[in-house]
Amino acid sequence: MNEILNLASNLNIPLIVFSIIISIITALVALDISSRLKYFKQVSRIRWISSGGLILGFGIWTMHLLGILAFRTTNEVSYHLGLVILSIILPIFSSGIAFYLVSKPNLKQIHLIVGALIISISIISMNFFGLAAIRTETNISFDFTLWALSSVIAFAVSFIGLYLLYHLPNVPRFHKSRILSSIFIGLAASLMHFTAISAVRFSPLEQVLDPSSEFAVSSDFLASGIGTGVLLILLLTLATVKSDKRLEVQLEEHEMKFQSVVETAKDAIIVADSNGIVVQWNHGAQLIFGYSKEEILGANIDTIVPDRFKEAHKKGMARYRETEDPRVIGKTVELTGCRKDRSEFLLEMSLGTWETEQGVFYSSIIRDITERKISEEKINTLVYLDPLTGLPNRRLFNDRLDSLVKQADETDLTFALFYMDLDNFKMINDRFGHSFGDLFLKNVTDRLEQHISKKDTLSRLGGDEFVLLLPNTGYSNAANRAQELINAINEPFQFDQEEIFTSVSIGISLFPDDGVDSEILVKNADIAMYRAKEKGKNSFQFFTHDMNEAISRKSKLATGLRKGLEKGEFSIVYQPQISLETDALVGVEALLRWKHPEWGHISPAEFIPIAEETGSIIKIGEFVLKEACRQNKNWQDAGIPPFRIAVNISARQFAQKELTEIVENALKETELAPHYLELELTETIIQNSESAIATMEELAALDVHLSIDDFGTGYSSLSYLKLFPIASLK
Repeated sequence: MNEILNLASNLNIPLIVFSIIISIITALVALDISSRLKYFKQVSRIRWISSGGLILGFGIWTMHLLGILAFRTTNEVSYHLGLVILSIILPIFSSGIAFYLVSKPNLKQIHLIVGALIISISIISMNFFGLAAIRTETNISFDFTLWALSSVIAFAVSFIGLYLLYHLPNVPRFHKSRILSSIFIGLAASLMHFTAISAVRFSPLEQVLDPSSEFAVSSDFLASGIGTGVLLILLLTLATVKSDKRLEVQLEEHEMKFQSVVETAKDAIIVADSNGIVVQWNHGAQLIFGYSKEEILGANIDTIVPDRFKEAHKKGMARYRETEDPRVIGKTVELTGCRKDRSEFLLEMSLGTWETEQGVFYSSIIRDITERKISEEKINTLVYLDPLTGLPNRRLFNDRLDSLVKQADETDLTFALFYMDLDNFKMINDRFGHSFGDLFLKNVTDRLEQHISKKDTLSRLGGDEFVLLLPNTGYSNAANRAQELINAINEPFQFDQEEIFTSVSIGISLFPDDGVDSEILVKNADIAMYRAKEKGKNSFQFFTHDMNEAISRKSKLATGLRKGLEKGEFSIVYQPQISLETDALVGVEALLRWKHPEWGHISPAEFIPIAEETGSIIKIGEFVLKEACRQNKNWQDAGIPPFRIAVNISARQFAQKELTEIVENALKETELAPHYLELELTETIIQNSESAIATMEELAALDVHLSIDDFGTGYSSLSYLKLFPIASLK
């Protein structure tokens, strides 16, 4: 008899329902395990993958075996133990592969396809070996159409299951999407399984098999195994739930700690998603930008970006999404922010990023650096700018000069350096006071700045000294610019309806003709400026090498003056004064002479101004005074009729507080009577009449003869003569 028995002819509905429930519970447990994988690494991850593979594989096999047992036949049925064990191993193996794939941080579509293919082959193989394990007095055959359909369903279920396992790990345990996904997977797996079973056909055997010839197990034994499997799934599910609760508690504690730190931070901490939508906004951000959480959450991050920078901000985010080039990621940058009231301010931002299944997120730690920038600007002002005029000071000028020297040297360009000094600023200071002098310097600065360009550098070195850098300037252009500045300063300055006049002397050095380093250029321009003053002031002079030689000679003379007295290089000659009426000798004038060991006789017109400038005139003057008094006393002791001896007193000598004491000591030391000593004073001494009167009266009290030398060459008034105890004029 060729009667074909179909397993679908006699169904055990409770077992079918039970197998479907097992399938759904297994899917729910699998989703729950997949959500755990992202929290563990290394050994813990392998343990969870193994546990998940065992649970999911055993659940699939349990659903499979319950489905087979749901089909009853009239023949006695037993099962081949080896094939049964093989049918268990296959779903466990495929489930382990599934969990391994979903544990990968970046799962691609090709991974899903290959994984689904492996899993579906394992499941189909499980069905095949599970059915092949049946031992009954029938012949087993397959409907290949239904079997192919079950294979397609197996692949589809495997692909969708992997997709859901990977994309639903952050969904809460009892969220409807997770439950619906579990139901879908369970029903789809059951459909695949029952389709495969429906493809099986049983027909009677011509020869009855002896069940004792193979090692077989009974249905009761399998039922016990199924019960044990279900119990194991439930226990493991319960353990998973407890683990889930513990993990949720830990996550909640970590979240609370994190939020506490974030909310108490004074800096703004902002998180935005890949589209720039703000998803986190702390209290510090509210204080800095003025937006509350309710106002900003869900808005775009460019809300706090000034309008003129929004387009660049969008392009920057788009460029990172396309290229992942971290130009500012992981770095601290200074930007401009925009508050709620649309006011702008400077900020410092540290930007970080991370990627999750939901996309890329950006975290920003922002600090308002407005006060810091103000402080830095004040410090820079103190360090690099002149506090009176706001011009670059000596330090900043030297930096710019060094930079210009380097640039000009590399490009073969020339530039000019002006060293400028006001000609009569001391007189203005003495007349009007230092406060007015400061105001006057500010006005001079304003006028100079009106005649220079942005590429030029004007600096105040101190007092009334200014320097000017003129890039790309040669000889002719420098001369024109210098004359332009002189003309500008010659124009009167108006102060309280009074006109104040001044002038400026300018020394010019050119790069590279007059020097190739900063120090030499400044020195040579300074030398040229002093030459301009020597030639009458209110003019400019270019540096020449003759000037350098003159300065070198002047420097050597200044050094020689200090050593000349010790080495006995100075001597005194005496110019007689003859009476025109009697032709008698009535006096002599002591004149200092210097014979330099290298240059021979040096003119007093050359070394006396240097002595005045360096202060050597003090000791030289004492030498002349004592030597003249000693010589006059020697002449008297030799029997020569007594006469006065005249000694010149410089302005610097006269300014000494102890001048009277020095003269008195010289007279006592040489034993010369005071009325035989005449002190010749310069005209500039009496111009400071208030301080001069007391000193002159003290000298007159010693019975010393006083005279004014070269009276009338300056601007002294004849009325001064009534104020001073002067005996004669020259």
